[in-house]
Amino acid sequence: MTTQAHPAQRAGLIDRYSALFITLAAALWAADAYFRPELVNQWKLSASQIVLVEDLLISLCFIPVMRRVVRELRTAAWRTWLALAVIAAGPQAIATVLFTRSLTYAFAPSLSHAASLGVQSEVYLLYLLQPVFGATLAWIVLRERRRPAFWPIAAAALAGAALIVFSQSPTAPQAQLQAALFVVGAVALWALGTVLGRYTLSGISFASTSAMRFVLALPVLLILMLTDRGVAGFSQYSIGQLPSFLGIALIPGLIAMVLYYRALSSTPASISSFAELGYPAALFLIFSLPTPVGFGSPLKPLEIAGAVLLVAAVTSLNFLKRQEVVRTERPSEFRPASEVTELAS
Repeated sequence: MTTQAHPAQRAGLIDRYSALFITLAAALWAADAYFRPELVNQWKLSASQIVLVEDLLISLCFIPVMRRVVRELRTAAWRTWLALAVIAAGPQAIATVLFTRSLTYAFAPSLSHAASLGVQSEVYLLYLLQPVFGATLAWIVLRERRRPAFWPIAAAALAGAALIVFSQSPTAPQAQLQAALFVVGAVALWALGTVLGRYTLSGISFASTSAMRFVLALPVLLILMLTDRGVAGFSQYSIGQLPSFLGIALIPGLIAMVLYYRALSSTPASISSFAELGYPAALFLIFSLPTPVGFGSPLKPLEIAGAVLLVAAVTSLNFLKRQEVVRTERPSEFRPASEVTELAS
């Protein structure tokens, strides 16, 4: 049986402009650029050490709603549990560690400014592969079928993000192969997380999906950290790191992910994958802002043009979803976000 999601029937502000809210959430992920380099360069923490504490702090924030989450998950199908487990282990734990490790190359204090820009360019250029992975997995897993109108607008979004990335320094020295492999692995897993997140949101609320992403990732991250640094890794934590950890946990972590899953509940995964290009776009904006707000790299005309093109493309995709530019052919129909939320109340 062929069924479809019907976003046009939803009246909430986030439901109507869900693709734009996903772009906003993705832009908030870029705030980690203010906090993560200090933990790596000043405090010498490994990627697994950083992500473990980040995940723990976010998990603690869900304690007030955990009773509601547990009540809702008691009736969840085993496929939903499996999807949540994969999201926690892959996109949340392993992918975040991989991407954080790739950024240690970009912000390494031993690199010259030009070399650092080159590493950043490669890392975020490779991030542009995520929509490719996402659209492919949405076709395979969710059976999303894109109508012809989808592709030129999606290409415009990809081109806009590419203009922003390439404008920095496309000829600068490239990152090490290891950094490139880390970021490709991370974006592939994050694309899988988008698709599986869309799947889980057909049966449980965005609050439960958000909470389980972080809570179920904790044991995986603990194993990764112990494998990386051993028990001695705990001795490297100090109270002085708390402001950076809180910044990562609250802005690109808790706030961004709750907003992301709320908006994803009303957005096909194919559209969401391109809306998430707001992440590299926001990062390069941060790089261009004057210090101390940004990193002092002058804003280039190509960056401005790319940002305008990206926002215009995502806005167009948002409005075209009402015309069902993406059709879903999964056996069970996606429920409206309002209906899923009622199940958990």
